[in-house]
Amino acid sequence: MKGAGVDPVSTQSTEAVDMPSEPCLQDAHLGSHFRALDSFLFAHQALWRPKPFTHLHLPWEDTYPQLSHWLRHRTLAQAEAAHNHPQHLDAPFPFTQLAAEAVALSHVAELPAFPLAPVNARMNVDVPGRKWQQIEAFAAHLDMRDSTTHWLDWCAGKGHLGRRLTARGQSLTCLEHDPALIEAGLALSARQSIEARHVQQDVMADDAWRCLQAQHTPVALHACGDLHIQLMELASQTGCQHMAVAPCCYNRTRHDHYQPLSSEGKASGLKLSRDELGLPLSETVTAGARVRRQRDTSMARRLGFDLLQRNLRGIDDYLPTPSLPTSWLDAPYADYCCHLAKLKSLPAPGKQDWAALEAAGWERLAHVRNLELVRNLFRRALEVWLVLDRAMYVQEQGYRVSVGTFCESQLTPRNLLILARKT
Repeated sequence: MKGAGVDPVSTQSTEAVDMPSEPCLQDAHLGSHFRALDSFLFAHQALWRPKPFTHLHLPWEDTYPQLSHWLRHRTLAQAEAAHNHPQHLDAPFPFTQLAAEAVALSHVAELPAFPLAPVNARMNVDVPGRKWQQIEAFAAHLDMRDSTTHWLDWCAGKGHLGRRLTARGQSLTCLEHDPALIEAGLALSARQSIEARHVQQDVMADDAWRCLQAQHTPVALHACGDLHIQLMELASQTGCQHMAVAPCCYNRTRHDHYQPLSSEGKASGLKLSRDELGLPLSETVTAGARVRRQRDTSMARRLGFDLLQRNLRGIDDYLPTPSLPTSWLDAPYADYCCHLAKLKSLPAPGKQDWAALEAAGWERLAHVRNLELVRNLFRRALEVWLVLDRAMYVQEQGYRVSVGTFCESQLTPRNLLILARKT
């Protein structure tokens, strides 16, 4: 299929227009960086594995009582202000020391950026602004644009990324499972005069390999969990000359525990649960004020109920509870707790000081959010560890691999990009 209405790639400069001041990770540096992160995460796992939300008292608080006391006397607003940048806090030992080490080990340089040909203004009309900026940034850091003949947009949705990449003389195939998104993508491609195949395909199905050919250049921008792993495995087996993957949602996996991909990853002593794979995703940059209020209210109510259920069961342990519709956040707290107790087949709460219990939930939320700042020091380190495991796997399949960022974290915290070229 030939793309039309887009300037040909041959008119673009192949020289990087924004060369980073330091090189991205590649070749032997992938393994050495992974091993350093592995040692750091393994040595301090007692600090990042326990979740403050499920513990009344964290094991490490006995080891570092000054840090515990300092964090527990901070407000919820202070915790919120430090959430995305805990490394800037001047907290008691060993917080600042761990923060400095985590920042150094988690640092990944930006990949070289290359000029993008301008596109018709209609192309981004149907794309949310932040998503379009991510697409532009992702596309600008692909070093194989001039040598690609056929783009394969993996988990394409409506195909926005594939259309942005496709230039005159190049073909485009978009793989998507949702028929509604396929139909919308076909309409958008037709409206923009870009010939593209929009194919309905469950990429996790046994026959997904049939959709890949050696001449394809697969790209995946934030394909979740197993979806991007499937792409890397199938593209490697097919012998695709290039691939570009920006991973996301590492915890979206069918496995209860992480299945390392690379030899180094398999040799690691770090064993991760599905829940722990969600730690890198705890950083948020897009939630609005209303969403944050709903989130805080929900968490405070659940934390108050946690105190209640421990008394009702006579067991001082966390009890997972189902998520309730947001309408329950406006219900009287007594009704909220009685409903959850019934759902979990607990004894009827009876007479309680509901106002005091709800206030205790909010107090616990302030404690939880501040204690989470210790855990959050490790979220980027864990994410880089996971991305490097993926990168080294692809490297082991005979590719030259580079890992770097493609945008600032304010645009998306999931800003790590794996570029692979067959050797």
